[in-house]
Amino acid sequence: MSGSPPPADLVASTEAGDPPRRRRVTVRGVVQGVGFRPYVYALATELSLAGHVTNTPEGVVAEVEGAASAVARFCDRIAPQAPPLARVESVSHQDVPVEGGGPFTILASRTDGPVGTLVSPDTATCAACLDELADPADRRHRHPFVNCTHCGPRFTIVTGLPYDRAHTTMASFPLCPDCAREYADPRDRRFHAQPVACPACGPCLRLLVPGPDGTPRQYPGDPLAEARALLARGAILAVKGLGGYHLACDATDRTAVTLLRRRKNRGDKPFAVMARDAADVEHLVRLGPEERDLLHSAARPVVLLRRRTGAARPAGAAMPAEAVAPGSPDLGVMLPYTPVHHLLLGLPGDPEGPRLLVMTSGNAAGEPIVTDDAEALERLAHLADAWLAHDRPIQVPCDDSVVRVSDGEPLLLRRSRGHAPLPLPLPLPVGPALAVGGDLKNAFCLGEGRRAWLSAHIGDMDDLATQAVFERAAAHLASLTGVRPATLAADRHPGYRSTRWAERNAAGRPVVRVQHHHAHIAAAMAEHGLDGDRPVIGVAFDGTGHGDDGAVWGGEVLLADYDGFTRFGRLAYVPLPGGDAAVRRPYRMALSHLRAAGVDWSDDLACTAACPPDELRVLSRQLERGLNCVPTSSMGRLFDAVSSLAGICHHAGYEAQAAVELEAAALHAPAGDTAAYTFDHATEDGVVRADPAPVLAAIVEDLRAGAPPAVVAARFHRAVTGLVRHLCGRARERHGLDTVALTGGVFANALLSTDCATALRRDGFTVLRHRLVPPNDGGLALGQLMVAARATARTATNH
Repeated sequence: MSGSPPPADLVASTEAGDPPRRRRVTVRGVVQGVGFRPYVYALATELSLAGHVTNTPEGVVAEVEGAASAVARFCDRIAPQAPPLARVESVSHQDVPVEGGGPFTILASRTDGPVGTLVSPDTATCAACLDELADPADRRHRHPFVNCTHCGPRFTIVTGLPYDRAHTTMASFPLCPDCAREYADPRDRRFHAQPVACPACGPCLRLLVPGPDGTPRQYPGDPLAEARALLARGAILAVKGLGGYHLACDATDRTAVTLLRRRKNRGDKPFAVMARDAADVEHLVRLGPEERDLLHSAARPVVLLRRRTGAARPAGAAMPAEAVAPGSPDLGVMLPYTPVHHLLLGLPGDPEGPRLLVMTSGNAAGEPIVTDDAEALERLAHLADAWLAHDRPIQVPCDDSVVRVSDGEPLLLRRSRGHAPLPLPLPLPVGPALAVGGDLKNAFCLGEGRRAWLSAHIGDMDDLATQAVFERAAAHLASLTGVRPATLAADRHPGYRSTRWAERNAAGRPVVRVQHHHAHIAAAMAEHGLDGDRPVIGVAFDGTGHGDDGAVWGGEVLLADYDGFTRFGRLAYVPLPGGDAAVRRPYRMALSHLRAAGVDWSDDLACTAACPPDELRVLSRQLERGLNCVPTSSMGRLFDAVSSLAGICHHAGYEAQAAVELEAAALHAPAGDTAAYTFDHATEDGVVRADPAPVLAAIVEDLRAGAPPAVVAARFHRAVTGLVRHLCGRARERHGLDTVALTGGVFANALLSTDCATALRRDGFTVLRHRLVPPNDGGLALGQLMVAARATARTATNH
């Protein structure tokens, strides 16, 4: 938290008899909806100051009048002692004429002026509200929407600025006299808490169950008690949350979890679970202090936790069904973050019910999360057995954030609820621009000046409904930030739907096309505050990205800054037979890599056995003739190939499944085995080409010698780490660069990311790894923004 100190002349005036002084103080940042005005009121009253405070589109503006020393103390304390949810970006002071005494007051919000304030993210229910929820003597006992200035919905209910009740989806819920008194009392923690309500005046929870004719009807009894009973009986429940619907079931019920997996057509993609407390999962996963802090943070993300192996099960401990996260080395865990969640899992004294719930996005595969109640009844009808809904509208979708701890620091894999719409600071000023991101894991980015606003997670852009969500979310975020983009930035892939959207909506504005892996590296540079005056060695490993030569890139070492890049190294090209078919069936990539390496497709190899005979014959002809075989240097596809070759995963039911299961296998390798495979290296047209042929040949040799998949997986991970060290070392020798950025979806692999960073630091490199934005395509738009800003600046200079 930062703020400007009071001006020296104000402090100095205290030496001359402490004359009266009046100051206008403007505070910018996340200062609305977080209890900032009551905090200012209390501070001014404590210091015996007159004046007033109000919300404006620019931020919180206060005028304080009194003894100069008291005014100085007010200015000195306003930022450092701000409320816990506030994020003060700047404080400015201006002398104004003295007007005379009078009580300090809170004025109605102003709606004039430029937008400069920031909206708070949605925040988990605070301890004080939880005490009220569980207290039979409190008037909000078991109220499913209890909140205050320190917690509850924010971003997902905001319709405009300034942040007042009239500009939220709570506008249609008039306050009862009791809530109105709390709302108007500066000494109350619900003073100007915009979502404040109680059972007498707030939203209502309802349970919808199918009637005799199958049409959903409202359950006449206690909706929460019946919802808990349904979950205990194995039902799948659609639960309306802060930013959309979840689909929930008892995580310990194998039949219920399997049914949910089948209904969602989810393949083996892991589910996240919600636990009442961290103690409920301690026997399942490794919990360090960093993981505990994330679980209990106000953001309440899904935290990916390494599973324990071989640990004894404590008596009475809940065990999730194997179908929750099959083949994954991690279990995604989150704690309750709304009163409804706490009530579903049970308060002290409640009848026993499920202690672990699967909580997955309320949508069918490939569709955006459902937020509208009518849509939920239609789109989730084939997925849910009942609907636990309420009548507070959701203004903007916001899925759960996902994070893991890597080397003691958080690594965001999905930046959404609890983080959006907080801006990221930029190392360089940018003109008003919109970067539209990629087509997978889409998140867009608005930027102006030294701020960038990454959107909440949008999803995969291959669905028309997702594209509509993208468009609405972009308009909503623009209205909250005041950014009016003069430039658009997009990926260079000609088929990306996000890129086509940018071109359709350019309206005469320039569209800057940014190479995919250049954007990844620029995002890492921006996150770490690099101004781009010196290139970095960017190691960008992922599944796919359109290359400048028409190939599918993904195993790249680029020397890059914001102005451009030079391709220094890459994986050797191999055919990608059938495009997406090779992604869904990793054995096709294994066979392609074996053919490129000159290794026969013998029947004793798992990937050969996994390929049906007819497909094997067609694939052989396809590779011989180069039909529908675009060349690729993708590291992600190499992970797929090795996973199938080792007999670990032949069919991918979700993105990166083969790689995830390969990492899981590597974690079980014997500690005494330290061997590593090695790549060949050759220079071709000035680019170092890393050939995996020796790696594939050595794997086949190990497998035939009886090496278990875990040993192969671990040796392959060490091979990739060795490759990164080699290429970065050569880049330093040739170009004198000593900063390395590790980026791209492959570096969501915690084992690989940690090993590469450790080895590079040992070699004397400064290593940049993602912390604030995802390494995958969820962070792509930030890099697009920075590259487009430089391109636009160059164009303006040339003209």
